[in-house]
Amino acid sequence: MTLLSHHRMIRFVSLAALCCASSLSARAEDATFVQGENPYYKSNKAQLDKVLAQVPNVKQAKNVILFVGDGYGVATMTAARIFEGQSRGVDGPSNKLAHESFPYSAISRTYAHDSLVTDSAPSAVAMTTGVKSNNNMLGLSGDAVWKDCEKSKGKEVTTIGEIAKSIGMSVGAVSTARITDATPAAVYAHSAHRSWENDAVLGDQAKAGCTDIANQLVTFKYGDGLDVMFGGGRQNFLPETMADPEYPDKKGLRKDGRDLTAEWLKRYSNSGAYAWNQEGFDKIDPKTVTHALALFERDNMQFEADRPKDKGGEPALADMATKAIDILSQNKEGYFLMVEGGRIDHGSHNNNAYRTLTDAVAMDKAVKAVLAKVNLDETLVIVTADHDHTLTITGYPDRDSNILGLVKERGKIALADDGKPYSIIGYGNGPGGKKDGAPRADLTNADVTDPDFVQQALVPLSSETHAGQDVAIFATGPWAHLFQGIVDENYTFLVIDYALKANERLAAHAKK
Repeated sequence: MTLLSHHRMIRFVSLAALCCASSLSARAEDATFVQGENPYYKSNKAQLDKVLAQVPNVKQAKNVILFVGDGYGVATMTAARIFEGQSRGVDGPSNKLAHESFPYSAISRTYAHDSLVTDSAPSAVAMTTGVKSNNNMLGLSGDAVWKDCEKSKGKEVTTIGEIAKSIGMSVGAVSTARITDATPAAVYAHSAHRSWENDAVLGDQAKAGCTDIANQLVTFKYGDGLDVMFGGGRQNFLPETMADPEYPDKKGLRKDGRDLTAEWLKRYSNSGAYAWNQEGFDKIDPKTVTHALALFERDNMQFEADRPKDKGGEPALADMATKAIDILSQNKEGYFLMVEGGRIDHGSHNNNAYRTLTDAVAMDKAVKAVLAKVNLDETLVIVTADHDHTLTITGYPDRDSNILGLVKERGKIALADDGKPYSIIGYGNGPGGKKDGAPRADLTNADVTDPDFVQQALVPLSSETHAGQDVAIFATGPWAHLFQGIVDENYTFLVIDYALKANERLAAHAKK
């Protein structure tokens, strides 16, 4: 070994010894966990402790309540959380909606059998039957033929409403949309077109033996029929010769001359009720009424923002949900109830974020009201969406920004590359888009928080479309822990079926 090599070896050993000594010195000092008192850390530590203490409820569910926010995607949920908190004067981003405290959750893939992006019909069918179906069709498998009654015969799939009634349970649906619209109709109806809500739109298809959705509701043949149906859609139940009770200048749409509201009352002459306004709704006594039908509008019910101005008077979604439970819970065999925030969807179709979010908050109030009424030891409660929308939360807005406002960064309005400000909420497409290459409107002096403001959109369309992103599922109660990971939308039905032991009970009933 040369002298130079010898010196290099000594230097290497010395450096190694120094590193080792430094490492030992560092280990001799304990780190101080300074973030332990940080409020973000503490709040999430409390959530972790709560999760660690969870014990799954594996009792058979007596009741199931399925909340469906129509178009209530994750971005809409986030915006609603912020909006609800800011409306109460608290920090929006750290706020929590009622269902966000549920112990279990999953991600739901919403694609339809024939489409990347689902409409409300097959998404609801997935959750109420366990089968992926085609856009614009109800209660039918994926091999049914759209708008063709004859070719769709024999393709019917059994709905949760049919199963529940067959095993002695009560069944209800409440919605701020028409009660014959896609989501609530999926509880009880079979139709080769979701728009066949009255006989007038059936046309020649009636000759093939198909019946309209309103007719299927009133004549539902399982058990003693549907128990509670609250929502809009009165025009589908009244004949074209009958004036509407709330709008005397308008009439029903039915061409067969039938008044289905009268048929409902005749079928349940001893314990049935029908209402079309707030006064009639208030008179429905859950202690004496077993079958209640309420139709508060000719078409969809009012948006929550407009409901106080309705001349006939309409109950809030929370009021409909709790009264439905009061009626359904009289049955010792239990019940299935769907609660739909139907107009969340319509607000986004109009690119009107204010009405989207106020209706989302109305559903949150309904969830709170239901949780205060039911026994979670025996009631499975699920909150989910049927599909997403193209609503986005954009830019880098300051933490305390009004969710409906313009993007501000460090207190200064942010400008896009065209030199104009832009709103925090926008849409991928819809009526807020500019046609024929017209320049984007300057929002500098616009009141973007006005309830009637239409958010800007990228692609101009007369009505904004659904979006194909996954949505969230939240659950609490018996077997709620089965919701975990990423699942297909029809998985929701399988959990409901398992929690109720519905198939076993159905088989037992069939043997009697």
